[in-house]
Amino acid sequence: MKKNIAVFASGNGTNLQAIIDNIAAGRLKARIALVVSDQKGAFALKRAESAGINTLYVDPKGFVTKQDHERFIIERLKREKVELIVLAGYMRILSPFFIKKYKNRILNIHPALLPAFKGAHAIRDAYNYGVKVTGVTVHFVDNKVDHGPIILQGTVVVSAIESITKLEKRIHKLEHKLYSQAIAKALLGRLSVRGRRIIPGLRAV
Repeated sequence: MKKNIAVFASGNGTNLQAIIDNIAAGRLKARIALVVSDQKGAFALKRAESAGINTLYVDPKGFVTKQDHERFIIERLKREKVELIVLAGYMRILSPFFIKKYKNRILNIHPALLPAFKGAHAIRDAYNYGVKVTGVTVHFVDNKVDHGPIILQGTVVVSAIESITKLEKRIHKLEHKLYSQAIAKALLGRLSVRGRRIIPGLRAV
């Protein structure tokens, strides 16, 4: 039986589309039960609707506190029996309250080799720094930004003569492959977190 996941996205949703495509092709055994967005006009919502996936737009300004906003989302996640949350370009930082509810069940993808080049402009920052190798990191979410235990990393060799646009395309292509692989590992329930290390083959606790 396929396990339910929720994808959180604020923008175009290219990683969401890759997950949808990988599920359709049988490369990922999962069901997207819900796509959540904080942006009414996010194209990710249109991608979900086109694929027949339930969507939830929640305006954070409609709630008195951040926790009220998150409680509303959590109640919907419970109704949909979501077992894993996948952040795919979600531009809001989740609170410790939310993260505690889904400890080691929230994934994020970052377009650099963490802990290097954290933040929203990782590809640009790595490119401008002149790195020879960069890549992609999938990690569990904890209470610090771009910080949680690493599940998978993939590398991209940077050519001295390529444009940042070409580099971005290659990194995004790797993201689309790596994220579904990490989701599959997490859904197996055999990624045990010990400090900053993830030990495969042991049931998560």
